Amino acid sequence: MYQLQYLDHKNNFKQRKTQTKPLFALNCIVSAKLAMTLGVTVGTVFICMPSAYAQTSSHAISNEQTNESRIEQQNQDMESKDDENMPTTTLSTITVTAERNDNPIYAGGQVTSTNHVGFLGNKDFLDTPFSAISYTDKFIADQQAIDITDVIAATDPSVYASGAGGQSLESYYIRGFASSSNDVTVNGLSGMAPFYRSSPEMFERVEVLKGPSAMLNGMSPNGSIGGSVNLVTKRAGDEPLTQLTTRYLSDTQLGAHVDIGRRFGEDKQFGVRVNGAYREGDSAIDDQEKQAQSAAIALDWRGEGARVSADLYTTTDRVDGPTRGITLASGIDIPSVPDPDTLLNPSWAYFETKTKGAIGRAEFDINDQWTTYASMGVTKWNYDGLSADRAQISNSDGDLTTTLGATGDDNERKSFEVGLNGHFQTGNIDHQIAINTTRYEEQYNLYAARFRGISIDTNIYDPVWGSRPDLDLNLPLLTTTDTNLTSYGVADTLSFDQDKYQLTLGARYQKLKTEQTGGMLSTGMKYDENAITPSGALLIKMTDQTSLYANYIEGLSQGATAPVDAENAGEIFAPYKTKQKEVGIKIDLGDFSHTLSAYEIEKPNSYTDTDTNIFSYAGAQRNRGVEWGVFGSPAENIRLMGGISYIDAKLTKMNNGVNEGNQAAGVPKWQSKVGVEWDLPFVENLTLTANANAVSKQYLENDNIQSVSGRTIYGLGARYLTSVNQTPLTVRASVDNVLNKAYWTTAHYNDLAIGEPRTFMLSATMDF
Repeated sequence: MYQLQYLDHKNNFKQRKTQTKPLFALNCIVSAKLAMTLGVTVGTVFICMPSAYAQTSSHAISNEQTNESRIEQQNQDMESKDDENMPTTTLSTITVTAERNDNPIYAGGQVTSTNHVGFLGNKDFLDTPFSAISYTDKFIADQQAIDITDVIAATDPSVYASGAGGQSLESYYIRGFASSSNDVTVNGLSGMAPFYRSSPEMFERVEVLKGPSAMLNGMSPNGSIGGSVNLVTKRAGDEPLTQLTTRYLSDTQLGAHVDIGRRFGEDKQFGVRVNGAYREGDSAIDDQEKQAQSAAIALDWRGEGARVSADLYTTTDRVDGPTRGITLASGIDIPSVPDPDTLLNPSWAYFETKTKGAIGRAEFDINDQWTTYASMGVTKWNYDGLSADRAQISNSDGDLTTTLGATGDDNERKSFEVGLNGHFQTGNIDHQIAINTTRYEEQYNLYAARFRGISIDTNIYDPVWGSRPDLDLNLPLLTTTDTNLTSYGVADTLSFDQDKYQLTLGARYQKLKTEQTGGMLSTGMKYDENAITPSGALLIKMTDQTSLYANYIEGLSQGATAPVDAENAGEIFAPYKTKQKEVGIKIDLGDFSHTLSAYEIEKPNSYTDTDTNIFSYAGAQRNRGVEWGVFGSPAENIRLMGGISYIDAKLTKMNNGVNEGNQAAGVPKWQSKVGVEWDLPFVENLTLTANANAVSKQYLENDNIQSVSGRTIYGLGARYLTSVNQTPLTVRASVDNVLNKAYWTTAHYNDLAIGEPRTFMLSATMDF
């Protein structure tokens, strides 16, 4: 039985005060030994077991490939011998159970040909009436990604990431709206991703669906409406896998990742996939040290007409000297940016977050037309942090005054889903039916304190932080918030004229209960709201290569909670409805695809006033945008991903007309990205990579008075495939921010942060 342990935050803080951190070098040695021991031990067990299957000589073969090619080669060899009048032997019929492949890989190997559309299931690119993309594990590995933001923001112009490293959480915008990393789903279940940051080693796909998704996925617990991100856990493939990756990141971060997969049984019906990763060392920012570790095991069984799976994982993410961001005193202009490796937060500040999770899923094919499924999961999370509560520049010389705050959050999340998918015909009309119910439960405890009597004065161009003051980190409970989200959804996709015309109609009943049940700042505030939200989508296949689509979707979103650093921390705001209208065209040329879309999304506008530090709502934010994106292989030996986006993020219906018509803070109007790979024809197995990310200016506040300048950041890299003693080896090297450009960007919790400096990454992957 997998048991999750609940850690007492107060005890954690007491331990933090007395714990002495081992030397980095010792940690690296111990970590390397543990990683290698795990890899060798588990690998040996799997390889030596009688029921393990022999590996192919080339691990470049996809895990989904069956044994058909080898059988065909045997038959060809026998035919050749027969032609030479040599004796032949007739082999008995061999039956191979192949793994279901509902997500074929598109040309270039970076994305899949299908998209997961919530409870509607998987749909082909040209059959999806929404803008969506699904990244493969190959793309994740080639990006040398350390979190999900590195994957989804690399080449997609609809996703904006600030470029500030070392923050306590992943922070990104989709279609101009902030998306909470806590709204990321795992295998479709809300709340099951690691809290604040997800390391990608245990996931085989990262799926992005743009626009409000409450109709398709159920309500997002934290109200993300610009888009949704779903992580798909790895499964053991038909071919055995034993893989070790070692890696280096600037300045002295070292790590290792072990990935082992096996299938067992006469028909390979049982699967086990184990992933373990560890990384630690100094980052490219002065006086900042990072540590990340994760361990996951994925189990599955597939029979005739039924499939069962389970995922267990634990993750830890810690940063000493994290990035927090700074603000400007009233009337102070934005100063020139310091060197990009400058830390603008005490070097002895820290955060540490831990998540443990367990997820189970079962599917049963009632017949050839209907499939039912059920899934459930639970996660427990703890967070400890001591950092700047408020850091403000007081003059044009860059003098900075910092006050401190500490946080000790924890939560427990449970998620459930039961559904039914099927298809049938009425006359000449095909129907694809989707029905599901979802349930999400969360209890969130916020422990925090501000130390207003202690301040640190320094300068942004030569920060000196001194030693950590003696602080009482036995934190009081500020609020306990209970949240329950329940929904029932139904949708029917009607197809006419051999799927040339596809009309999807659906509705979802959503019910939200949230209540503050305890804590010093608890007001007893509660909301009990419900709504029926409709949706519709039309797709027309103009040709075998072109589809036109349009959609309208509504959703009920949970109201925001004032952040811990606001004066009204913990205050809960009322739920609200969101709406999206979108039209687009998709073109699939076989090896290269385009998506062009235009949309409008509207939601209430929330912000933290920098003068009063009070979080509140005022008016609405209406985003109208146009996106063009491409992916695939436009020419032999070349892969290309990227695009351009334009967003008019306008403030409307503002109180007394204040800031009416202004651009929403933090949202760039223009963004363009490109990532290209070139397999050199004159150097076998060598691939060169390059990427560029250009973004226009962003306003710091809704008054549109001050802004950070636009910028273009470049990256270069290379990848080489070789072998050592007939063992395949892939070496990857890359440089981000090649020109070491220093630039101001936006921070998640405050106005300004410094973009990450030039960062080198190197990794080597061996397939044993």
